[in-house]
Amino acid sequence: MSQQSRNIYGGQAVIEGVMFAGKHVNVTAVRRKDNEIVFYEVPRTSQPWLQKLKKIPLVRGVVGILESSAKGSQHLNFSMEAYAEDHSDEEPDKPAKQEKSGWSLSMIVGVAVAGVLSFIFGKLAFTVVPAVLEGLIFGQADLNIIVHNLLEGLIKILFLLSYLYLISLTPLIKRLFQYHGAEHKVISAYEAGVELTVQNVQRFTRLHYRCGSSFIVFSVLVGVIVYSFFHWDNMWERIYIRILLLPVVLGASYEALRMTNAMRELPVLRFLGYPGLWLQKLTTKEPTDDQVEVSIASFNRMLEIDREMGQMSKTA
Repeated sequence: MSQQSRNIYGGQAVIEGVMFAGKHVNVTAVRRKDNEIVFYEVPRTSQPWLQKLKKIPLVRGVVGILESSAKGSQHLNFSMEAYAEDHSDEEPDKPAKQEKSGWSLSMIVGVAVAGVLSFIFGKLAFTVVPAVLEGLIFGQADLNIIVHNLLEGLIKILFLLSYLYLISLTPLIKRLFQYHGAEHKVISAYEAGVELTVQNVQRFTRLHYRCGSSFIVFSVLVGVIVYSFFHWDNMWERIYIRILLLPVVLGASYEALRMTNAMRELPVLRFLGYPGLWLQKLTTKEPTDDQVEVSIASFNRMLEIDREMGQMSKTA
């Protein structure tokens, strides 16, 4: 199969594992303390009206981000519970944790809603706090709105880099970033058409153009441009404008990410994706062979179920 005919897949790192999103199913593989690799498989379902929204430029980015936050939180929660169980001091004869397949609908919806709310509040904080800080530090300076926005963007970048560096010092987050690198390596190996073995996968870079880390950088750069078209007279008006325009910034950032990925093979224009790749040097680490093995297991399981469900849908 040629690279051009292959589907485009994405994923995310979870605690001691990796999740991959297929066409019909999302699969997470997690390595337990006893070295067993366990899977969490959730079929992908979407309402027709949601699929229509995903075809509209700018709107599709916001819809996709919220949907990914909702579904990704379920897989992250699965990995966190598995990790907590493996590292707890509970008695060995305590009843085993209920499998995710036995979750009630209300529990699944609750986790999904929590994931969306966490993303929204996190993005609001990342948008509002730098604006307030810039106003407190440079508010009295005789600067035009473009310079104020550039300074605000610089504060966002410094805030982001400091945050990522500090959390990367903790052992658990460092391992999470290693699994992030393993996820990228597997996708790159698949897109290159090579057999997914640990040795083959490890030859590829841990950086990838479609990473969510690149999206974060684009949201900062696009925000500087978008906010420059709107004048504000006081701090409250400045915050209000940023919150109101947040969906526009997210949607435009998503389109910019798609564009840079499409042009990454063009010698002159591929530099547009470099800022996101530079940030990935913080959000990814070189994985071990064991971590790559988990990532391959997750990806292969996703492909297997995708094929099975695809055949079932054709014969239905």
